[in-house]
Amino acid sequence: MPSPRAHVYIVRCRDGTLYIGTARDVAKRLAQHDAGKGAKYTRARGPVTLLWSEGPMTVSRALRREYQLKQLTRPRKEALIAGRLVLPLPRRR
Repeated sequence: MPSPRAHVYIVRCRDGTLYIGTARDVAKRLAQHDAGKGAKYTRARGPVTLLWSEGPMTVSRALRREYQLKQLTRPRKEALIAGRLVLPLPRRR
């Protein structure tokens, strides 16, 4: 049986902040964010706009990638979104 697949995504919230998340179905997850039923962080900051996504990959790799992206500074996140920064995927354990 194939392992579940997931995507990592970055959205811009109404207040201009960035949110990074992982989802199996990005479109469905964005709808949840916009409906106020997504992450606590985005509930009061919707609607959100998808800026970047990557995948599919295994769920564990997506979670490692999400952590890696959350460690970046805001300018580096913006560079990634604009295509000026390429990061290797985290290594498998």
